[in-house]
Amino acid sequence: MDFQLTDDQRALRTGVRELLTGRFGREQLRAAVDTPGLDRALWRELGEAGFFALRLPEADGGVGLGLPEAVLAFEEAGRALLPGPLVATHLAAGEVPGAATGERVVAAVDGTLVEWLDEADVVRGDVTGAVAMRSADPLTPLHRVPRAAPADPVAILLTAAEQLGSAARTCELAVQHARTREQFGQPIGAFQAVKHLCAEMLVRVEVARGAVYAAAVTADPLDIAAAGLLADEAAGQGARDCLQVHGGMGFTWESDVHLHLKRAWVRARRGHSAADAEEALAEDLLSPAAR
Repeated sequence: MDFQLTDDQRALRTGVRELLTGRFGREQLRAAVDTPGLDRALWRELGEAGFFALRLPEADGGVGLGLPEAVLAFEEAGRALLPGPLVATHLAAGEVPGAATGERVVAAVDGTLVEWLDEADVVRGDVTGAVAMRSADPLTPLHRVPRAAPADPVAILLTAAEQLGSAARTCELAVQHARTREQFGQPIGAFQAVKHLCAEMLVRVEVARGAVYAAAVTADPLDIAAAGLLADEAAGQGARDCLQVHGGMGFTWESDVHLHLKRAWVRARRGHSAADAEEALAEDLLSPAAR
């Protein structure tokens, strides 16, 4: 099976990256950290660009693309650390008026968590008894609810795509720093230990990429579970390794690396937990049909 991107898919990925680079670059990212809040103007721009309506049929005012294209768009959102209930609003397009165009922000119960509850126009799921939590990620306000909602496979896959984008970005940051930072008269990338960290980061990214892209084609729940596990590992461990490559400066507030790590932690708690995914995969492997 050929998983190469088409020219149209590459153009879509490039277009989303250019939009986010121009509209939510590092300056805007740091401003969002210092003054948390949802940028409604940016949300509407995403709607105008078709981000939320990518999978909505053209007859209903959408772009008419599929899950693979949505994965590419969410990969770029993860790379940029774009804040907001992106997955929930995307899934609500076509069902909640204004969600597709970015005029309304939709939050949803995902497992036992709700992101951006206070700033949402519409909340999907039972949020009775919701309690505000102190979020590890300064860009993702959280509430916990007492009754867990079932995991949506598409939400799991789009979250995995965000994790993939973040993992790829931290790999790039590590390599860039290893090439320019010097110790003992040479770039630190010349040292074997740093080379190994960067190489392991890249391997995890590419393994996760293959799994996420394949799951976008098959839409099989088990493929999605495997993609989620691999993407969570690539994002979380990748950010940790990126911190190590940066050394002491990687742990400072001014560095963006810790933001990727904290967002990876939060995403990994969405919906289908790692333990649930592992149990589902193990059950399938041990089933009589698998033997």
